Amino acid sequence: VLSWMGPLFLIVLLVGPSSALQLKSVLATRAGRPVCVETAPMTLSEPAQRDAHYKGNIAQYLVDLHDAKHPFDFCGGMLFQLVLSDKLRSHLVRAAAGDGEQPVLYESPINRMAKIPGHTKSAEADNVHIFHGREVRQVPDAAGGMGFVLQLTLAGEDDPEGWTPQEVAGYDGWGHDSSRTWRKGDRLEDEGYQTFRNTFGGAAYTLHHRFYLHKDFRSQLWLSAEDGCEGQPYEPNAWDNLKAKVPFL
Repeated sequence: VLSWMGPLFLIVLLVGPSSALQLKSVLATRAGRPVCVETAPMTLSEPAQRDAHYKGNIAQYLVDLHDAKHPFDFCGGMLFQLVLSDKLRSHLVRAAAGDGEQPVLYESPINRMAKIPGHTKSAEADNVHIFHGREVRQVPDAAGGMGFVLQLTLAGEDDPEGWTPQEVAGYDGWGHDSSRTWRKGDRLEDEGYQTFRNTFGGAAYTLHHRFYLHKDFRSQLWLSAEDGCEGQPYEPNAWDNLKAKVPFL
């Protein structure tokens, strides 16, 4: 978490405290500052407590993360609210109750989607191993206060919030974001996602990705896109501990 800050800490040591305010500005520009996230049970962010509570019921865990509006920490400080489409949430509720397959949480060696057995560069998703999703930006009421949402939808069925035919046909999520097609709300609605701006706001825009779930060395869950960008459930204590050690944060 917050691994990109390492070089900045080194600069502090080299230039001394007189540059602290300038570095504070750099930090704020790079990732924003997490605002108060509603108090959530530690079962949503702490791996041991999660495992003891959910006992492998990853479907229920994802539903609870969505319902609590608990954000994911991507790229060391970018807070994305997890939002499930209505159809995917209903699908996961059924799976949590034993009616359907649980989402797979891969072990730590499978730390890139390309390492999943049988992986292919395609738009396919099965709602178990791989999910369809979008990163959505400039969402005014997104939890975490940074305007970011990570939306997951139900693939392979008639989900009105799911990928449009044009998103499926043009998917190339293994490439770099700069070479891919970002969509604004009017385009998505023309393609068939008719409630996008009503849900996320008129200024929101999006890039679609495939996602999967894996653990790290301490059993934390990571939600990872095909291009390697990934996030873990936000851990408030991690940020608080960092601020205690570095007064200018």
